[in-house]
Amino acid sequence: MTTKTTFFDELWKVNRKMRTLFDARVRAEGLTLPRARALILLGKKDCMTQTELADALEIEGPTLVPLLDSLEKQGLIQRQPVDGDRRAKQIALTPAGEEQAAHVNRIVKDFRCGVLKDASEDDLKAAIRVFHAMARNIEAAS
Repeated sequence: MTTKTTFFDELWKVNRKMRTLFDARVRAEGLTLPRARALILLGKKDCMTQTELADALEIEGPTLVPLLDSLEKQGLIQRQPVDGDRRAKQIALTPAGEEQAAHVNRIVKDFRCGVLKDASEDDLKAAIRVFHAMARNIEAAS
C-alpha cells in the first residue's frame, strides 16, 4: 500500500469518526449535527441568505427549509425579506440563537482541543499545506 493510499484511507476514516463523535456531542446537548452546523455558520455572519447557507452547508435548498422551519419554531432564527428580491430571504440569529451559537462554538472548541491534543504545531501546519494542495487540485479538476 502506498503512502498516498494510506493517507487517503486514514483521512476518510478520521472524517467519519469526527462526524460521529461531534454528532454525539451535540445530540447530548439536544441538537442535531445539521442544526449545530447552521448555528455555527450563522454565528460567523450577521445574516446569510438561504442560498448562501445551503451552499455553505453543502445541501440543497429544499433540504434546508425544514431545518430553518425548526430553528425558527425554536426562536433561534428569523427570516427577513431581501430588498429587491421578494423570493429571497435572509436568515439572522435571534438573541436566543446567538446564545445557542456561542454554546455550540464552545462545544466545537473543546472538541478541537480533545481531537488535536497530541498533534504538534508543525504537524498541523504540514497537514494544512496538504489540505490546501488537495483543495487546489479538486478545484482545478472541477
